[in-house]
Amino acid sequence: MVLRPIKLRDQRAWREVNRRNRDWLRPWEATIPPPAAGAPFAQRPTYRQMVRHLRAEANAGRMLPFVIEYQGRLVGQLTVAGITWGSMCSGHVGYWVDREVAGRGVMPTAVALATDHCFRTVGLHRMEVCIRPENAPSRRVVEKLGFREEGLRPRYLHIDGAWRDHLVYALTAEEVPDGLLARWRRARQSHHGNTGNTGK
Repeated sequence: MVLRPIKLRDQRAWREVNRRNRDWLRPWEATIPPPAAGAPFAQRPTYRQMVRHLRAEANAGRMLPFVIEYQGRLVGQLTVAGITWGSMCSGHVGYWVDREVAGRGVMPTAVALATDHCFRTVGLHRMEVCIRPENAPSRRVVEKLGFREEGLRPRYLHIDGAWRDHLVYALTAEEVPDGLLARWRRARQSHHGNTGNTGK
């Protein structure tokens, strides 16, 4: 599995995966709320507009946009956004993955890789993941990794056409001194050993 920066040339593969998973992803994807009176109407960006925006935010130190590759093909996207420096040194993670590879450990591995990069290379101290309470698969991702549930943020993000509540999960660098990926690998090995090494 590879986590790497998103590129303009990923457009064909990204659009194919996103299109094929449209119905599966729609209940969990951010949407643009109706504009306030007098504000310009905001359309969903094209792929090129999205990548240019992500790159600009990355260059400004506010975002880390990645795609996820599994067995040589693009299967999802992970973005560390809202990066704040100063006395906070924090960011939050958002992600989606192809339904065909869900449940294989791809997304927990991607989140672990991104978190280790942010803690060890970028210099962040705290990582957050905000998830709709109804999104059980996404909650399992962070629970497997040992993120702490910290509480509910009412009407936190505009998702699927309405303002939705989100649960906040968080992790700080001190909680994973040996790295989150190493902890995740140990947990998987322990689980496989307890299930007779079936690989499930």
